[in-house]
Amino acid sequence: MSLSVIIPTLGEEQPVVATLAALVPGAAAGLIREVLLVDTSQSDAIAHIADVAGCNFLAIKGARADALAAGAGAARSDWLMFLHPGAVLDTGWIDETAQFIQSVATSGRPRAGIFRYARAPYSENSLRQTLRSVGRALSGPSADQGLLIARSHYERLGGHARGTRRAEARLLSHLGRSGRALLRTRIYVAAG
Repeated sequence: MSLSVIIPTLGEEQPVVATLAALVPGAAAGLIREVLLVDTSQSDAIAHIADVAGCNFLAIKGARADALAAGAGAARSDWLMFLHPGAVLDTGWIDETAQFIQSVATSGRPRAGIFRYARAPYSENSLRQTLRSVGRALSGPSADQGLLIARSHYERLGGHARGTRRAEARLLSHLGRSGRALLRTRIYVAAG
């Protein structure tokens, strides 16, 4: 059982480093086979971060959906994890991820996992952010919560449609409520 992590970097250096740091225990535990940094900004800094961190690096032209699709296409594992730059998984994610993958494999029922949203503790605490949190609770999971999915299921659903603005939201809607599980592990997302 191995996992390919795909991060569409979009030239964002500091958030990428924070996300990579949270993934180190997963690599040390042998769960993560590879991390792919897919950059659409043509930034030399992202290529340098990938080199230093031992990640695979892809430079492409296009939007976030193109980066996600390119990363999935280049990934070598049977399981894919999509994370936004700056998203930091809480401790315990390794065990829960491994258990989720195992339970999906034994059940034979394709499902995807989405991490539990938690706003980053250093984020601004304003009325605007409170309203966003309420909106998030009402609308359901969003793409910045990460996605854990078997490659075969991802491909059956059509993956991230290249050249579209809402490819991540479309993929989540294709999963439907019964096709996704909200995992216990929190993912800290900087408020935007």
